[in-house]
Amino acid sequence: MSKAEAFRALHLRRAPGDPLVLPGPWDASSARTFVAAGFPALATPSAGVAASLGYADGATPADEMFAAVARITRAVDVPVSADVEDGYGLAPKELVERLLEAGAVGCNLEDSAGGVLKAPHAQAEFLAEVRAAAADALFVNARVDVFVHGDGDPERAIERAALYRAAGADCVYPILAPTAVLPLLRAGIAGPLNALALLDGDGPAPAALGELGATRVTFGPGLQRRATAALQEIAGGLLP
Repeated sequence: MSKAEAFRALHLRRAPGDPLVLPGPWDASSARTFVAAGFPALATPSAGVAASLGYADGATPADEMFAAVARITRAVDVPVSADVEDGYGLAPKELVERLLEAGAVGCNLEDSAGGVLKAPHAQAEFLAEVRAAAADALFVNARVDVFVHGDGDPERAIERAALYRAAGADCVYPILAPTAVLPLLRAGIAGPLNALALLDGDGPAPAALGELGATRVTFGPGLQRRATAALQEIAGGLLP
C-alpha cells in the first residue's frame, strides 16, 4: 500500500469519538517528535511553517513552502499532508507536481484569497482540475472559509462543501466553525469532515470534536505557537 493509500484509509470508518488526529509539524524536528509520540500521519500548517521561516501567515513564497514540506517528508516515514494555502496561483498540474515532488500525499486548499471568499463554482472547477491531475496520488482537503471570511452561515458552508465534494475533494474543512454547528455540518456534508482543535484551553478535545461529527482533527499553527511560548518561558529563565 502506498503512503497516499494508507493516508486515505486512515479517514475511513472512523467511530464517533475516534477522529483521525493530525498534529501539524513546522519543521523536521517537530515532525520526528510527533511520529515518535505515535501519530500515524501528519498535516503541516501553513501559518506554523511560515512562522518557522520568519514570515507572516500567508506571506511565505511558494518555493520556500514546498522546500519546507520536503524537509518534513524526508525526515519521517509516515504520510504527510501539506497546507499550501490557496495554491499560490499555480496551475493545477504544476501544483500537483510540486506537491508530489515534495513528498506530500495530501493537501489543504483554501477557498479564499486575501481575506475574500472565492466564487464557489470557480473554486470547484479548480479542485476538479487538481483531482484530475493528481488522480489518487493526493488526498485533497478542501477548506471552506465561510466562518472566517464569510457571513458564518452554516448553510453556505454546506453548499460550498457539496460543490467541492462533487468536484472530487476527499475531505471538507470548515475552518473555525463554531462547535455548536458541527452536528449540523456533519448532517449536511457527505464524507470526511475536518475540524480545528483550539489549544487555548476553551475548545473541546479531539475526542469531543469526533463525537460532534469530526472525522479528523487538526490544530492549525496552535502547536507551533505553544512550543514557541514554552521556549519563551525557558529563554526568560536564562537571563540573570
